[in-house]
Amino acid sequence: MMLPTHAMVGLAIAAPLVSIAPEIAPAALAGALAGSVAPDLDLYAGHRRTLHYPTVYALLAAPAVVAASLVTLPATVLFAAFLLGATVHCRMDRYGGGLELRPWEGTSERAVYDHVRGRWRRPKRWIRYDGSPGDLTLLAGLSLPLLVVLDGPFRLVAAAALGVGVAYVALRRRLASIAPTVFGYAPERLSRYVPDRYRQ
Repeated sequence: MMLPTHAMVGLAIAAPLVSIAPEIAPAALAGALAGSVAPDLDLYAGHRRTLHYPTVYALLAAPAVVAASLVTLPATVLFAAFLLGATVHCRMDRYGGGLELRPWEGTSERAVYDHVRGRWRRPKRWIRYDGSPGDLTLLAGLSLPLLVVLDGPFRLVAAAALGVGVAYVALRRRLASIAPTVFGYAPERLSRYVPDRYRQ
């Protein structure tokens, strides 16, 4: 799924705290948002493997959530929400398409790497690929209620995510066509960071 969808899932996880515990909601929202986008910082360095830990994040998130419920401080809540957001991100990547330039072709069986099992988990393709109409439907279904529930910077993030998502979906297939050409002009010192899928 596309990054804006991951970001909105993170905010949606923490959004109930806006009414249940408003004093810790900002920390939870910030942590969940950061955790839900952090795994994709590996986009150009072993994407869906380097920072994606579907099992490890889950094992760390469970005690962190318990600790935050017992010692409810902004720092503990932020940390627990971060781990929860990262856990959900890595799990969600399995429900989308494979790790390939044109995931609508369904040629890759690599969704996310499981470091505990030492192998790639296969994509389920419930959302056919990042930037698909189904991905946009999920993004809209999450971001529109968040625009009502949230305020301040988090509302701006939700609005920006929806705007970026709509643009990405409109351009997704074209981007796959031009990526090999664009990345072909990468300077030699940067070319090692260009994923193999962009060299096709």
